[in-house]
Amino acid sequence: MAEQKTVTKQQKTIVVDAANCIAGRMCSHVSKLLLQGNRVTIVNAERAMLSGARYKTIELYKEHLEINSVTNPIHGPFHPRRPDTMISKMVRGMVPKRKSSGIEAFKHLRVYIGVPEEMKGAKMESFADSKITKPESYYISMGDVAKELGWKA
Repeated sequence: MAEQKTVTKQQKTIVVDAANCIAGRMCSHVSKLLLQGNRVTIVNAERAMLSGARYKTIELYKEHLEINSVTNPIHGPFHPRRPDTMISKMVRGMVPKRKSSGIEAFKHLRVYIGVPEEMKGAKMESFADSKITKPESYYISMGDVAKELGWKA
């Protein structure tokens, strides 16, 4: 009889600071960390940046809000308007959300607006290739996009 090996993934909590990071690149790193079995907490979600023209980005998000069910809009799809739910939806798009591995990985994600009290002393990581390289005026923050969509901070 062949022995069955049990694969145990490391359970490490990683706190990621989203301030001045490009949201998509940061989310791709986070999704890889989640699929490796880590618990990931993202703080400062409202300060994550989106690259591109400011008004074009807002216009695309507003067009996305118009997508709804033909028969009954109450049935969805539901569009996030808060920065933390926008970021978590970005990460969800990068994990295999219908497979058991993706479902388990997504349960280990926490996204916060600002820095919660219990995370204040924690060592925060950020990814070098996701940091913004141009001045901030070339980007738009997730908080600004959310305010344009109706988020009340």
